[in-house]
Amino acid sequence: MDSEGLKYIAMALAIGLGSLGPGIGIGLLANGALNAIGRNPEAEGKIRTLMILGIAFAEAIAIYALVVALIIKFV
Repeated sequence: MDSEGLKYIAMALAIGLGSLGPGIGIGLLANGALNAIGRNPEAEGKIRTLMILGIAFAEAIAIYALVVALIIKFV
């Protein structure tokens, strides 16, 4: 296997494994937020705001994985 093939495997692993955690985290976060809204509908606005903030932080990790994959490709 040449170095170009290894680069593509490394890119696939970086973005694949790097987005697995945030995907699971966002699912768990949304699950917890929906359960909380179901238990206390009056706090829906505050819960939604915090949920969106948490999703943004989790999604930033996936973006870091994408950046690492691009660095692997071009370096």
